[in-house]
Amino acid sequence: MARYTGSVCRLCRREGIKLFLKGSRCETAKCAIEKRAYPPGQHGQGRKKFSEYGVQLREKQKVKRIYGVLEKQFRNYFFAADKKKGITGENLLQNLELRMDNVIFRMGLAASRSTARQLVRHGHFTVNGKKMDIPSYSLAQGDTIALNPNKVKKAPVKNAIENIKGKTLPDWLSFDADSKQGIVQALPTREHVTMPIEEQLIVELYSR
Repeated sequence: MARYTGSVCRLCRREGIKLFLKGSRCETAKCAIEKRAYPPGQHGQGRKKFSEYGVQLREKQKVKRIYGVLEKQFRNYFFAADKKKGITGENLLQNLELRMDNVIFRMGLAASRSTARQLVRHGHFTVNGKKMDIPSYSLAQGDTIALNPNKVKKAPVKNAIENIKGKTLPDWLSFDADSKQGIVQALPTREHVTMPIEEQLIVELYSR
């Protein structure tokens, strides 16, 4: 499966904001945005004014990079959102929030979405009692996510349990450390997306 393998810090610098792609490191002085708050490349420090199309494109790229999806997959998410009842932009964000890797990250079981993606691929979780190793799997309200009992003694799983202690989860998710399982209590809404995203720009881009 195709995926981005370059420096994720370059992505944050390109978008000009912290995308929190490296977990706790993004909260420290080592963060690339803290050191070099300008786009990468030899012309990064030059002044650049974007056209209307350029602004829309940058917003799409930012959201793709936050959730770790590539162009074709993102386009499919958009078209699926467009077919659903409701506001297309909000439907798009809901579809992205319900990805398996994002839910694991939101539950606090991984420091970043990329780490969550790796844990899912390696079979560390089950959904409704069945092993799930597809990071893009779309969860639904009422689904139960649990740590795979065959992996419970593995270091990544122990670290996952430690990560969740003291963290406040979004109210659409719950996780019980004793039973080592969580539940998608409700569908996420626009208010649950805390990153600075202007989804209407993406709708306008794909509506051209």
